[in-house]
Amino acid sequence: MKAVLLDGFGGPEVLKIAETHKPMPSEEQVLIKVAATSVNRPDIVQREGNYPPPKGDSEIPGLEVAGIIEEVGPGVTAYKCGDRVMSLVGGGGYAQYAVAYAGHLIPIPDTMSFESAACVCESYITAFLNIFMIGGFKDGQVVLAHGGGGGVNTAAIQLCRKLAPNGRILVTASPGKIERVRKLGVDLVINYQEEDFAEEVRAFTGKKGADVILDHIGANYLAPNMKALAVGGTLVIIGIMSGAKAELNLALMMVKRQRIIGSVLRSRSVQEKQEIVAQFTRTVMPVFSDGSIEPVIYRTYPLDDVAEAHRTMEQSKHFGKIVLTLD
Repeated sequence: MKAVLLDGFGGPEVLKIAETHKPMPSEEQVLIKVAATSVNRPDIVQREGNYPPPKGDSEIPGLEVAGIIEEVGPGVTAYKCGDRVMSLVGGGGYAQYAVAYAGHLIPIPDTMSFESAACVCESYITAFLNIFMIGGFKDGQVVLAHGGGGGVNTAAIQLCRKLAPNGRILVTASPGKIERVRKLGVDLVINYQEEDFAEEVRAFTGKKGADVILDHIGANYLAPNMKALAVGGTLVIIGIMSGAKAELNLALMMVKRQRIIGSVLRSRSVQEKQEIVAQFTRTVMPVFSDGSIEPVIYRTYPLDDVAEAHRTMEQSKHFGKIVLTLD
């Protein structure tokens, strides 16, 4: 099969289209003929040599796929060949074929294209898991999401608006993306390049702060995040773009009864992912099926242009998801 292989670690130039062996599904897996996949920030970190796939998963990049089941393992009874599905994968998404556990599959609604389906599993499940399942975000509360127009952030905005319609959504964004973020229905967009986001959050909330903060920046944002976090609030860290080490005022954290939780989806066990996917399917998929939410797609590239797709993400040109399509 055709796939994207890494010719060493480094910039987008190490991404090479090549022929490799088609994977074989295990007893509890299916083989998917991939119609579309998407580019996610962890793909770039893996390409740079800093995020290896979990043991047993494919070395090929790509964390989510959408396509048609080509083959089912002997232990799979809930799906059959020909079914349209999307799925999380531990690796292997940038290829003509990928294997996925049956428990990680989500049927694609009849009204949804493969391109849109390829945007759901990594970004929307990440947003749902960390804001709602871990962060405990509830209707009427305040959430602060960093990331402007990235895939996880646009997903987070849509989910918060739909699942907690009386909640308030605050977002940090670069100047060029402020208006587009605002049009997604947020209550406050903060220009992080010119404004102190912690002060803006406190001013907007009458000094109360945000109940839940979703952060992928890491070290440089730890102190201002804690300042912006409400008493009893939860900071969920899902990335460390600015570094992994920072100082923390433990005394203030104790007095304010705040929680800091680190969260990664990829390294979770097969069973954990299955439970997360099941809850996501029950809670969120109905709003995809009825058209209430439509993934924001910035641009679609053929798989052969994967290096250019990575450059687009690294340059932060995109707003929403970057999709890769296959023949």
